[in-house]
Amino acid sequence: MTNFLYFMETHKNLYAQICSFENLLLAAHQAAAGKRFRPDVLAFFNDLEGNALRLLRELRTQTYQPGGYESFYIYEPKKRLISKAPFRDRVVHHALINVIGPLFERRFIYDSYANRVGKGTHAAIRRLQQFMRQAKYVLKIDLRQYFPSIDHGILKREIRRVIDDAETLWLIDKIIDGSNPQIEANWYFSGDDLFTPFERRRGLPIGNLTSQFFANIYLNPFDHFVKEQLRCRFYLRYVDDAALLDDSLQRLATLAPPMQNFLNDFRLKLYLEKYQIRPVHSGQRFLGQMVFPRYRLLVPENVRRFARRMRRFQEKHARRKMALPEIRQSLMSWLGHARQASTWSLRRALMPRLAKFGSPLYLI
Repeated sequence: MTNFLYFMETHKNLYAQICSFENLLLAAHQAAAGKRFRPDVLAFFNDLEGNALRLLRELRTQTYQPGGYESFYIYEPKKRLISKAPFRDRVVHHALINVIGPLFERRFIYDSYANRVGKGTHAAIRRLQQFMRQAKYVLKIDLRQYFPSIDHGILKREIRRVIDDAETLWLIDKIIDGSNPQIEANWYFSGDDLFTPFERRRGLPIGNLTSQFFANIYLNPFDHFVKEQLRCRFYLRYVDDAALLDDSLQRLATLAPPMQNFLNDFRLKLYLEKYQIRPVHSGQRFLGQMVFPRYRLLVPENVRRFARRMRRFQEKHARRKMALPEIRQSLMSWLGHARQASTWSLRRALMPRLAKFGSPLYLI
């Protein structure tokens, strides 16, 4: 691990900024973006200032308690437990990240793309294409059950390398400790006894803004290890999906042992069964698209999932369980993803169905 992580300054006197009235109002609007028609959001905004003031008092007196999660499973592209925090907690999450986010941002490598301003999935795919035009081979690595495996003790240690403010750490710990049980990920590592995996608290709920942000913090040391110790020039990561590129197939083939050795200290496992090196001209599946040096395609199951989603939207709208503005926003989000690939024929074929939801055809 690189020394810079240990010797950069820590930050204090942050809590007043986090629980200022102005920050909480801003956080409420951020948390509501794209969700203004949902009942819990409408209820909060029905008395916005009153709810913000109640949160303010709870935070300042440190009596704030996170609520319970609403959880459900999704099965595409793989089985995952999704957990939804109450809206007032999501406001607190945004208020926290508004203040501490920039302090960690300067420590992240350039080519970390998840949950960062100006980054995102399409920026990551474009960067991968740029790398594919400069190297001959690509290696995509996956981590086994990443969010369920995140160790609370290790995460808190990494956060404390940057934050040295007791009240802010109280709030961060409150959010981490309030995580609901996740899918079992009982890995054993060197030095463990029979009970170690069951004694350590681990797992962050997929769906929280804080979980996405903490996930970046957790793998930041690994990013620096790959770039600075393994000296991989062409490397990028989006959450737990990462790609390494090189002109040497043999060099890429030797990277698994040192990467796994480093990840052992973070109690994470590489998905070695998926460790496959491909020539760049063969394309690489990444973030829902099949990526080639100069073009990209949607993977077929992505299209099938979208077709099923449209049918569900129609059913929910018919039962008055989903409003048209929310449906249109979800459809436009997928279309924005599809437009980045070579999908004109597909989008044209979808026009009649999308028009039923009032989607602007010029965006298709």
